[in-house]
Amino acid sequence: MGLLAALWGASYMFIKIALDDGVRAPSIVFLRILLGAAVLVPIALRRNAFPGVRGRWNWIWAVALAQVAVPFLLITYGERWIPSSLAGILVASTAIFVVLLSPWLAKADVVGGWGAVGVVIGILGVGLLFGVDLSGTAKGIAGGGMVLIASVGYAFASIWVREKLGGVQPVAVAAGTLIVAGLVTLAPAIAAPPEHMPSVGTWAALIALGAGGTGIAFLLYYTLIADIGASRAAVVAYMAPAFSVFYGALFLSESVTVTTIAGLALILTGSWLGAEGRAPWQPRSKGAGPGAVAEVAGEPLAEDLVAAADR
Repeated sequence: MGLLAALWGASYMFIKIALDDGVRAPSIVFLRILLGAAVLVPIALRRNAFPGVRGRWNWIWAVALAQVAVPFLLITYGERWIPSSLAGILVASTAIFVVLLSPWLAKADVVGGWGAVGVVIGILGVGLLFGVDLSGTAKGIAGGGMVLIASVGYAFASIWVREKLGGVQPVAVAAGTLIVAGLVTLAPAIAAPPEHMPSVGTWAALIALGAGGTGIAFLLYYTLIADIGASRAAVVAYMAPAFSVFYGALFLSESVTVTTIAGLALILTGSWLGAEGRAPWQPRSKGAGPGAVAEVAGEPLAEDLVAAADR
């Protein structure tokens, strides 16, 4: 679990390293997707997972756009103007948007009680970061807004995966969305090549971002779900932002202000309350929790992918 959170949290640092070396956003995204697909597609083929997607490729396309191609581009463009640590924190707001969108997209009950409290707390955290850490620069506000919109896309996609792709092997959904996203981002990458040949360190960062933070990270998450269950595995989503802050401060010399820590705490607290719908001291009801999923004969359904293919 710690290794997975460390990989996901490092993704924003790797993006920043590539940007600083003159690699343009579309090229970063395409290479990330290509390397992630190189890890996942052979596994999906070996498991004969793709036949399960038959008749639902329209939803694979929708998820690929909402959870891979568009968010990856938005986050990468946004990181031109905001610290990598702040990007990692803002992405954690995805759980809040899932809570807000579920009544409309999944016929779920309107959020109330502790869930509503969590939404308010999370929004306050986002507002704090925008009002203090990003104040004074139009580019900073634009960059933060791009990452926040990416989080909305993640929320849409996670609900679609749960509602429309149930029963499909998660590795097929992940590999299929990366294939589609690769096709979508190929032309932009060709039109926006790197400004110069990247350094060896930048290539290493791109490989780590694609093969590690996208491909291997999903495999770790899938294995974790099988070992300890989806609800417990979902805790990783609350650990990754802390790693992004740590990496940004240690390796990129990004400042960590009181506002940064406060915004992180508010967003994570709000996300947890919104997803759980209960106070920390209250027992969890069966099936509750941010990663709770249905299982058939012990095999997790495709909604286990909710937080996996987006990082």
